[in-house]
Amino acid sequence: MGVPEEAMIAVVILTLLFPGSVQAQTPACASLSGQARATADAVLSTAHPYDCCDDTIATCVAKRPDCRLAARLADFVCRRAASGLDSATILRSLEKRAVSMMRPGKTVTIDPADGLVAGNPQAKTVLSAYVCLRCPMCSKLVPQLLDEVRTGRLSGKARLLVKPFTVKSHEHSAEANIALAAALRLGRGWEFLRVAFLHFDAFRVDALPLWAVEAGLDRERFLSAQAEAREIVVNVKKEGLRIGVEATPTLFLNGRRYAGDLDVDAIVDCVEEEAEVAR
Repeated sequence: MGVPEEAMIAVVILTLLFPGSVQAQTPACASLSGQARATADAVLSTAHPYDCCDDTIATCVAKRPDCRLAARLADFVCRRAASGLDSATILRSLEKRAVSMMRPGKTVTIDPADGLVAGNPQAKTVLSAYVCLRCPMCSKLVPQLLDEVRTGRLSGKARLLVKPFTVKSHEHSAEANIALAAALRLGRGWEFLRVAFLHFDAFRVDALPLWAVEAGLDRERFLSAQAEAREIVVNVKKEGLRIGVEATPTLFLNGRRYAGDLDVDAIVDCVEEEAEVAR
C-alpha cells in the first residue's frame, strides 16, 4: 500500500510552507528518496515522541538535538519506510512501541532460574523471552537475539533470558521443551536450542537424543535428565500463565511486556533505548 492521499497532501503543504521541516536528517532518513521518503515524511510530520519532546518527531529532530529518542524514532520510521511499509502500518508500529516503552508501566517478576541466560551478566537491561522449541517464529527470532547479545548490537548492553514454554497448538511442544530443559540442566541448553532450531523442519521426537549428541551432550545422561526436566517445564508454564503469557514468543523488557513488532531490528532498537535509560 502507498501513502494515503491526505497524508501526501499534508507533506506537500508542510514542505512548501516550511522547507525542510519534515526532512528529519538522521542516518536512516538521509538516504531515502521517492515514495519511501514521502511515506517517512508523512509519519514524521504527524507522529510525536512518547518522551522528551512535545512536537512532532521531525520538529524534535530539527530543534531538540538533546532529545535522543526523537532521532532514534526517526531512524526507526525511515528504516520501516525503506522496507516498503505504508504510513498507517508504521504509525501502528510506533503506537505499539510506545506501549512497550512508556514509564511507569506494569512490571512483573521473572525468575531467572529454569531459563537460559546469555549476554552481559552485569547488564541492567534484561530481555526475557518465553519460547517454544516448536514455535516457527521462535526458531527464527531467538537465534538472532542470541547473536545480538553475544556479539552484535546488544553485546555488553543487555542480557537475554529464554524460558521453555509449552503451547498446546504446537505439536510435540511438551517433548521438545522437556528436551531443552534437560539440556539446560546439563549445561548445554543454548547449544541444544541452536541444533533443534537448525533442524526445525525435520523434527521427530526420536531425533531429540541425536540432536543432544550433536549439541555435545552424552546421550544417556540426556535421557536420564529428562525426568527431572519435566519439573522445569511445569514451573515455567505456571509462571508464564501467572504473568499473562499465552503464546510464543512473548517478550518482557525489564519486566514490562513488550508489545512492539516481533522482528529483530525493532526489538534490538527498543532494548538499546532501554539500556540508555538504565545506565
